[in-house]
Amino acid sequence: MAGGGGRPRCPPGVLLGVAAVVVAAGWVRAELKEEQSIDLIGKNEVYGDIRHEVNVYVKVFANSPFLVCMDLALSQERIIDPNYLWTGPDGRVLQGQSYVNLTETGKLMVMGFMVPMSGAYTCTLSHKVIETTTQEETEMVEAYKFMVYAYREADHAYQVSVRFSTTSCGLKNNDLFINILKKILNSSISHLTCHITGSSYKCHSIRTPKDGLQYELFVNFLVNPFAPGWEEVCQEFPYDCEDVTNKRVRQAAELIGKFFHQIKHVLKSEFQAVPTIQYVDNSFSMTPIDSCRPGFGRNYHTHQNCASCCVVCAPGTYSPNNEVTCQTCARPEANLLDLSTY
Repeated sequence: MAGGGGRPRCPPGVLLGVAAVVVAAGWVRAELKEEQSIDLIGKNEVYGDIRHEVNVYVKVFANSPFLVCMDLALSQERIIDPNYLWTGPDGRVLQGQSYVNLTETGKLMVMGFMVPMSGAYTCTLSHKVIETTTQEETEMVEAYKFMVYAYREADHAYQVSVRFSTTSCGLKNNDLFINILKKILNSSISHLTCHITGSSYKCHSIRTPKDGLQYELFVNFLVNPFAPGWEEVCQEFPYDCEDVTNKRVRQAAELIGKFFHQIKHVLKSEFQAVPTIQYVDNSFSMTPIDSCRPGFGRNYHTHQNCASCCVVCAPGTYSPNNEVTCQTCARPEANLLDLSTY
């Protein structure tokens, strides 16, 4: 019988799916498999698993949780002469690096997490198992792999649709009305460094059984959080830029919602020059629109446990704009050589 440090080991080839942990501003959101107890969330620790890699998502600029160089079951046992060797995504040994907190018990925290820090973090744990009767020593070696990804919160915007009745699609005041409406809305949210973008409208004739032929303006615009000056806000709060801009655009959307709830009164006081245009009751609607910063995207298949996160694009993919998905890099076509010329 083996003494301290011995235990049955599960076959490393058994693949049970990927456990995932999400870290944001010092706290952990997690969907944990089997051995990973919910109680571990409060400890800010993520245990490894020799059967499969563990996905960990760390918000940009935040500290990762402690990555523990063993699984939960082994952590409950006595371990004889443990030795821990951590390597980072570039294969370098992490001991002594200024951006890591590495404890004597093999726990690793990556501090001030940045995009280039994303990748595979691997720990090799070696320890001894001593036979109780013969005192024979056996060296055990186990490897734990953590895939650590940088992520950002999605940037929020709000798509607004609203309708107004008008006397004719050819009415010159239609354009004037839309321009004045845009100016009023912009002035009401400018203090939040938000503005109206992508505004457009179309006029349609509509036949109704009750009122016959009518004309309506179908108006669409986006409540955007990136008005001039928003960069200064992010300079003040670099660690929580998305949180701040998302809070502001949400407040702007609420103000616009209140505006349209009071629209009949507003039309009487503000649009005296165009009384022929009236708000269509209950036509106001608002839809949240998410986007990711360049270099980030969402992948519901790969990152199921961080599906709402904008995760750094994986190698071989890219995102040059504010789309929500990373695109596959195009492979350069190989030049076909006429071998007969050689």
